[in-house]
Amino acid sequence: MDDDFEFADKVPPSFDSMQDAVKNAEAKGFNPGLIVLLVVVGLLLIFLVGNYLLYMYAQKNLPPKKKKPVSKKKMKKERLKQGVSAPGE
Repeated sequence: MDDDFEFADKVPPSFDSMQDAVKNAEAKGFNPGLIVLLVVVGLLLIFLVGNYLLYMYAQKNLPPKKKKPVSKKKMKKERLKQGVSAPGE
């Protein structure tokens, strides 16, 4: 009867290695998925900030966009709408 409980205080080797794996997992460092997420978010932030800075630079330094010339027909229509007679009529 005493032989049955001979190994009661000992842990089988397979379970012992599992406990070591759990302890080592905490000591390894960052999760690789977390690192990828941080890199992607960092690149996205750099892209957005860079676009904003380029936009602000363009607003200050580039000349304003030229408007398309208005056709003579449209000018006549606008003048008639406003009640001003077109010259020569």
